[in-house]
Amino acid sequence: MMEQQLQPSAGLGEPIAVAEGKIDQYFQITARGSTQRREVVAGITTFLAMVYSVFVVPGMLGKAGFDVSAVFVAVCLTTAFGSLLMGLWARLPIAVGCAISLTAFTAFGLVLGKGLSPAVALGAVFLMGLVFTAISVTGVRSWILQNLPSGVAHGTGVGIGLFLLLIASNDVGLVVKNAGPGLPVALGHITAFPVVMSIVGLAAIFGLERRRVPGGILLVVVVLSIIGLIFDPAVKFTGIFAVPALSAPGHASLIGAMDIKGALSMAVLPSVLALVMTAVFDATGTIRAVAGQAGQVNEKGYIHNGGKALTADSLSSIFAGLVGGAPAAAYIESTVGTAAGARTGLTAVVVGLLFLAVIFFSPLAGLVPSYATAPALMYVGLLMLGSVSRMHMDDTVDALAGLLCAVFIVLTCNIVTGIMLGFCTLVIGRVVSGEFCKLNFGTVAIAVALAVFYGGGWAI
Repeated sequence: MMEQQLQPSAGLGEPIAVAEGKIDQYFQITARGSTQRREVVAGITTFLAMVYSVFVVPGMLGKAGFDVSAVFVAVCLTTAFGSLLMGLWARLPIAVGCAISLTAFTAFGLVLGKGLSPAVALGAVFLMGLVFTAISVTGVRSWILQNLPSGVAHGTGVGIGLFLLLIASNDVGLVVKNAGPGLPVALGHITAFPVVMSIVGLAAIFGLERRRVPGGILLVVVVLSIIGLIFDPAVKFTGIFAVPALSAPGHASLIGAMDIKGALSMAVLPSVLALVMTAVFDATGTIRAVAGQAGQVNEKGYIHNGGKALTADSLSSIFAGLVGGAPAAAYIESTVGTAAGARTGLTAVVVGLLFLAVIFFSPLAGLVPSYATAPALMYVGLLMLGSVSRMHMDDTVDALAGLLCAVFIVLTCNIVTGIMLGFCTLVIGRVVSGEFCKLNFGTVAIAVALAVFYGGGWAI
């Protein structure tokens, strides 16, 4: 009798065991020295480390005229799509989401800086994804990485980091426009509530990340939002749950809203190429770093399923343009997951599924004040300054051209301008120093094209 009662339970357990076996075989979990429990825990850890993006990205695009709630849903969909594609196809523990740096370029460089409409900006994002995908699947990416100077590449990262710091500081009033004579910027009201909250929040992120607290950035965003809800009359609670919608009441949907024809104009195309170049170096560097930490880079330096990983990354930007999000990229926060033991794509799948669940919490995006997201922006910007260490300072022409690129990205608030100055000074410096052999056709061609573009007055 007891055996008859136990038999059905054993039968129910058998399909579960079969399913677990298929998951293990598909993701090669045991073969890579991991377990399903470890992969799931690592996925949750990665999710906590990067979920702050669902507040930061809508906040930046919201200032450029996008509907915050619709962008919130678009960010969740883009992250879910990219992470699931990376996990199920490339089978790597790399999460993909809307890149903070490229979001800043889209919002403050294209829309607010150049006066483009959100639709044209989305068209630029879509085109960037198409070009990035093309160069990923055809092998042109390898040619670009071999021919473009590393100084300008790393300098672009440093410049974008400084750009993020300026954006966040100005947004909370820490740095303001100088109304009087002198330099264009000045110190704001250092004792103002938003400024104090931002500085305290940034310091708290330093401490939490040092202690390796999972979701430390998210924790700071939540705490500062709660403090704002208590003490700031401008912060109002509007609910927690909502049915996902990619359009505000009375407004057109963000799905398919991109203006590709407008993005194909001579004034916008250089910005599209700047997005592509930044994505090429950022994606390659991030994917290599995360894959290396997960043990998925062989002794020859080849990344396991590296081609699929880059293609998944670029396809995510195409998807982002379609649904109204910002350019996508592999998130360096994925290293938090690999540090927790992630070795397979199951981790990325868990991240994607969790972001799908977050879609139903869009009212929370409107609850988060700018001084709650500013510390996250500042922190990401500071991390990007680490690219300085990767510059070859023994090659002064290359390194100084890269630093010039970085400085003028923030001084002009224009990434393309910084890149133009970096390329042109590099080529001229090589010629004057007699180091012709260190130049290649690709570098010279890009420098000439950018010089002609600016000299002809086509730049905005």
